[in-house]
Amino acid sequence: MPAEAGAALFTLRNGADMRVTLSEHGAAMVSWLAPDRYGRMADVLLGYRDARDYAANPQFFGAIIGRWANRIARGRFTLDERPVQVDVNDRGNHLHGGAGGFHTLRWRGAATEDGVSFRLISRAGEGGFPGEVDVLVHYRLDDDGSLVIDYEAAADRATPLNLTAHPYFNLNGGVADVGDHLLRIDAGHYLQTDASGIPNGVATVAGTPFDFRQPAPIGPRLVWPHRQIELAGGFDHCYCLDGRADGRPGPLREVARVVDPGSGRCLLVSTTQAGLQFYSGNWLEGVRGRGPRPYARHDGFCLEAQAFPDQVNGPHAAAVILRPGDVYRQSTVYRLSQQR
Repeated sequence: MPAEAGAALFTLRNGADMRVTLSEHGAAMVSWLAPDRYGRMADVLLGYRDARDYAANPQFFGAIIGRWANRIARGRFTLDERPVQVDVNDRGNHLHGGAGGFHTLRWRGAATEDGVSFRLISRAGEGGFPGEVDVLVHYRLDDDGSLVIDYEAAADRATPLNLTAHPYFNLNGGVADVGDHLLRIDAGHYLQTDASGIPNGVATVAGTPFDFRQPAPIGPRLVWPHRQIELAGGFDHCYCLDGRADGRPGPLREVARVVDPGSGRCLLVSTTQAGLQFYSGNWLEGVRGRGPRPYARHDGFCLEAQAFPDQVNGPHAAAVILRPGDVYRQSTVYRLSQQR
């Protein structure tokens, strides 16, 4: 159905009456109505009240992020022995494609036989990135509660590419924060960061608040006395998913699980990607959303499947360079169900 300024909204519905609404602004997930263990529907995504806010979307609510998800140190890297400077917009670093990233752009949406596809042409030089990139993102909602996101892209010149989706989840539907959500992440290591969010080393999760190899509530970990938690104001760190230390994508596999004990809603995350950024909504305070009150810290969480932050400056940089004739592909699945 048509939205403001010529943009369009699309709603996917499955056999359980789940409904996912998507916008041409940022190819964003606007809402996801899902039942709890008693069949009561609630929106499990954070978002704006006014559809026009998705045109700027400073919080990245639900959007597809590109050309580069996460951060690049000082916005600088070397590509084929040539220095490249891209936009800086976060403490002197590049974040999520810059101020004019994919989350701010109008994609062209179209209903397909099994879902909705969004296409975007990113012109050479946008955000400082070389080459023109043609991106296609396809959403499909299955009857088992799986929202499947498939990505494809091609470029006419060598360029870094790291795409992700940025939904903020709250499985209780917003009646409380996410502190009691039980989180499991299949990763024995994470990337510790400096004060500006740039990775400065690989660290084991053992004996730290970052150890979610067994399900644990998020809330107590947010107040654990740990320098990395203090620097970020919570979690804003990339987990190195087991079996993907080289930064390259692989087969689709389940990598994380979140359960809200109150509602019984359960979120499973599967991906082909090497990294999973866990963000605990540290900067949501005062953000106006759909509800009667502004959001507060930790009112939502993100699990963003992607390559490693600043990978373009690391030993595995070749894995994130898209070259002419190659096709970028990745898949991520968010599956919602209920525990009885």
